[in-house]
Amino acid sequence: MLIQTRNLKIEDYADLKEAMIEAYSGLGGEYWEKNKIEKLLTLFPEGQFCVEVDGKVVAVALAILINYDDFGDDHTYYEITGRYTFKTHNPKGDWLYGVEVFVHPDYRDLRLGRRLYDVRKELCEQLNLRGILAGGRIPNYNLYADELKPREYIAKVKQKEVYDPTLSFQLSNDFHVKKILRGYWRRDLESKEYATLLEWNNIYYVDEKEKKPHTDAIIRLGVVQWQMRLFESLQGIFDQVEFFVDAVSDYKADFLVLPEFFNTPLMADFNDMPISQAIRKLAEITEPVRQKLVEFAISYNVNIIGGSMPLVDEDGKLYNVGYLCRRDGTWEEYRKIHITPNEVRHYGMVGGNEIRAFDTDCGKIGIVICYDVEFPELSRILSAQGMQILFVPFLTDTQNGYYRVRNCAQARAIENECYVVISGCVGNLPKVQNMDIHYAQSAVFTPSDFQFPNNAVKAEATPNSEMMLIADVDLSLLKELHEYGSVQTLKDRRTDLYDVVVKKPARKSHKKKEAPENDPEVVPPIVVVS
Repeated sequence: MLIQTRNLKIEDYADLKEAMIEAYSGLGGEYWEKNKIEKLLTLFPEGQFCVEVDGKVVAVALAILINYDDFGDDHTYYEITGRYTFKTHNPKGDWLYGVEVFVHPDYRDLRLGRRLYDVRKELCEQLNLRGILAGGRIPNYNLYADELKPREYIAKVKQKEVYDPTLSFQLSNDFHVKKILRGYWRRDLESKEYATLLEWNNIYYVDEKEKKPHTDAIIRLGVVQWQMRLFESLQGIFDQVEFFVDAVSDYKADFLVLPEFFNTPLMADFNDMPISQAIRKLAEITEPVRQKLVEFAISYNVNIIGGSMPLVDEDGKLYNVGYLCRRDGTWEEYRKIHITPNEVRHYGMVGGNEIRAFDTDCGKIGIVICYDVEFPELSRILSAQGMQILFVPFLTDTQNGYYRVRNCAQARAIENECYVVISGCVGNLPKVQNMDIHYAQSAVFTPSDFQFPNNAVKAEATPNSEMMLIADVDLSLLKELHEYGSVQTLKDRRTDLYDVVVKKPARKSHKKKEAPENDPEVVPPIVVVS
């Protein structure tokens, strides 16, 4: 037996007619006249498909393109087909409307309908359509009409308590019921003239009007594993950061990630002070470091996740603060929410009060700092806000501390179906109080499914060595996982039983423009699409 799926041709009409008459024998053997098929093939040849078995066409799928706003949720088959003339076909339409799918009864055990649906989905991706719409019959409804309303019948089909040859098949092909249509096809007595308005969404659809510059699916990450060393001055820190920024820029990276407290070597100048005062002296240079990171982001055309640094606010409270410095010159601030006992005891730090995902030219991201990643509620909230990549700057002194961060980061990637990037410090600082030893192995983690590495690790550094990771992550794989993953942890949550609630809503975005003044070395941002 030879099976082939291909575009329909007018030469196939005789087979089409025979198959359709047999398929619709329960409706009196309905079939399309040849002149109507000729017109459809003239209007939209690439949208008409058939399955050929041993040289004979036995299954057919017909479709048109529409702008759905022209019809809305309430329409009939007669209206959507333009009184069977297909005048409603719009070459610039953004939805594929399924006019017809039928399989000759003698070949239904070959699952040919699935092949037709698959090529329709591929066409949607090729043409960048929003998805597929169709009015679906419910031919077994007449057997239950006396005891079930259409809505109740559809619910039982979904729960597999009742079988419907059409609806059960469509649900198994990732369609969902958008609405119940009354009087959709007036001669359909089996369905009691009801139909389901079915929808399949193309997860790869890109709205060209809303598309932002540089929003490619492949995002390149540059992750710094930072060696703690003594610097003679603030300029020494800047030089070391610029070395890494320059390096990732050469690789056309979209993000550079620095670790938590990467600038604490400068606390060596304050060793004569109590540690709680020394950290506040270090906080005095946080603003100039942040300004320099913004300059680097613009000059080297890379978004910088600026690790974290201490910051004293107007009320005199001490925070552990991370920055997102975008390559367009804007920046955002994230204040670590969960403060470790060590930070409270030695520094007197307090936690931030805002949970918010950030927009970038590479999609939505989240930032949490070290201990934060050990609290799953925080990442779940960011995921609900659309986060696709979670950045975790961290600093740990011992292996057990490191593995707490690592294992929790991997769990966040799996449960939130996102990428997680951890960046840490290595080496020793014997002249800085409470910052003497460090252990790290920076890494990029993925969800755990067939689209990703078997161990859910995209890349990882050599433990306790200064180095830089370059890794590409594919955001389109996250979309596939959300829709077709072997498990779907976001979709399958029992929100009827539990939920994660934010008690204090985030403020509106307070991103700020930074244009370094009178600096001839800083050039306007240039967006590079690779």
